[in-house]
Amino acid sequence: MRYLLPILTLALLLASCGSKKRTYSATRSPEVTTDSVIVITDTSPAENNEPDIEEPRGKIEAVIKTALTFAGVRYRYGGTTRKGMDCSGLLYTSFMEHNLPLPRTSKLMAQEGRKIGEGKIRKGDLLFFKTGRRNNKINHVGMVVDVNGKEIKFIHSTTSRGVIVSSLDEGYWNYAFVKATRIF
Repeated sequence: MRYLLPILTLALLLASCGSKKRTYSATRSPEVTTDSVIVITDTSPAENNEPDIEEPRGKIEAVIKTALTFAGVRYRYGGTTRKGMDCSGLLYTSFMEHNLPLPRTSKLMAQEGRKIGEGKIRKGDLLFFKTGRRNNKINHVGMVVDVNGKEIKFIHSTTSRGVIVSSLDEGYWNYAFVKATRIF
């Protein structure tokens, strides 16, 4: 009896060692806005002498519409055509269709635009993810196509299902989400 407690404790420790269970939380619930105009003001005139900027809503809608035409296209690493495309190829092609150049890779796309807080995400924003087990770098990108209340839907290309629309509420994507940026 005297040895039973230490043996049980040791057994529990051994059973739990090395078994890191990855959990996906769908508890992230950013507040979102669906307004179509943003005005940027800077209180330090030395850094920003530009007038207030209105967002080109028509361009955003056109890029989203183009991206949605690729729904169902199979995944192809490095692809940018209807024969197959990867996540960054989808956005690269959709933006280029409207003469809006973007870098070709998700890692470089993540350096473009300005970072947006989770509570300010809206249509046309780019969402960046870290999806690799051992990869600690941004390696996936999608574009917000719809915001309905607190649910954020984005289009992207996955290796398993090709070009699809997913929700940021889905556990896997919520867990892998890193940041959002606004190009417009």
